[in-house]
Amino acid sequence: MIELFGYSLTYQSFAFFLIVGILIGMSKTGVHSANMLAVPLLAVIFGGKASSGLMLPVLIMADFFGVKHYHRHAEWRYLWKLFPWAILGILAGTYFGQMIDDQMFRTIMGVIIFVSLVVMVWMEKSNKKNIPDYLWFAALMGIIAGFTTMVGNLAGSAMALYLLSMRMPKNEFIGTAAWFFLCVNVFKVPFHIWVWDTISWQSFALDLLLLPFIAIGAYLGIHIIKKISDNYFRWFIILMTCVAAVFMII
Repeated sequence: MIELFGYSLTYQSFAFFLIVGILIGMSKTGVHSANMLAVPLLAVIFGGKASSGLMLPVLIMADFFGVKHYHRHAEWRYLWKLFPWAILGILAGTYFGQMIDDQMFRTIMGVIIFVSLVVMVWMEKSNKKNIPDYLWFAALMGIIAGFTTMVGNLAGSAMALYLLSMRMPKNEFIGTAAWFFLCVNVFKVPFHIWVWDTISWQSFALDLLLLPFIAIGAYLGIHIIKKISDNYFRWFIILMTCVAAVFMII
């Protein structure tokens, strides 16, 4: 056993914990939905509620890597549309989050994402150019993203659907998502500390151990994404979002 900051971990659990850092780093620099492997992995090690608090500082550290590399590509006109609704979703998630069964929540979200993906694939195949750049669409995606990021750190799929629908090029997609998640994740911190009581100095100290591994994952993500063209990137994101939906359901 390894004793760290009040946590007792087996060597296997500690190895998985380090892998979580690499996966989160990759997810924040373009390898979308790598965090969908990290979220359940951390939950297995620490339990559902505790893992949500442990995950948040890791996500924020990884967000800084994404923002540093892609910050100049962010499309702020879309972000300003999303932020107010995402805040509303976070507040709702804070209140209702502990009342919802995890599996029911994941199943509902998985089905919604699958239906949305079918529509997106149809648009890609039929070359539809009508982009749903409407306030109601931004509001819907913002609320879903805010709620899901608060309840389960699972907002990546909702954001992917919105940003792909805006037909953003690869770098703009990653840069806009990086800023969005940095802002909303920082906004979530007080709720985890004072409402849910899932972040402490001990948990934060444990998270800091992952910083080098987050950096490794971010480096890997940047170099993987560089090799993917804009067109293939869209299909890569669609595929990874589909994988994310499967993980939600199972």
